[in-house]
Amino acid sequence: MIKDFTEMPVWQKAMDIAEKCFNMSESLPKKEDYALTSQLRRSAESISANIAEGFGRRTAKDKSRFYDISRGSAFETKSHLIYGSRVKYFSENECLEIKNLINEVVHNLNKITNHLNRIHP
Repeated sequence: MIKDFTEMPVWQKAMDIAEKCFNMSESLPKKEDYALTSQLRRSAESISANIAEGFGRRTAKDKSRFYDISRGSAFETKSHLIYGSRVKYFSENECLEIKNLINEVVHNLNKITNHLNRIHP
């Protein structure tokens, strides 16, 4: 039985995404501070933050809603990575590991929300 959100493997992977995106964005040009740098970091950090908030909610419906928000942040982060790669800020290889983690997180969030929706339709 998981007692704290930090014990959730999906939260741990989401935190890895945030850390990797932070480190990757360190080398972005200063002109991107309020654009891609900020957007990428905020969306990546939002994944784990919404998982944590969902964990703290009492009803399955509330939990599911925050896990869905986290899922949306994961897709937003993936879009920022694709953009960064297309404008040559990031190499495709740099993004691949993070995109794979995002796919894993989304898959796990889908499993969690499907389970919650089956138990409490």
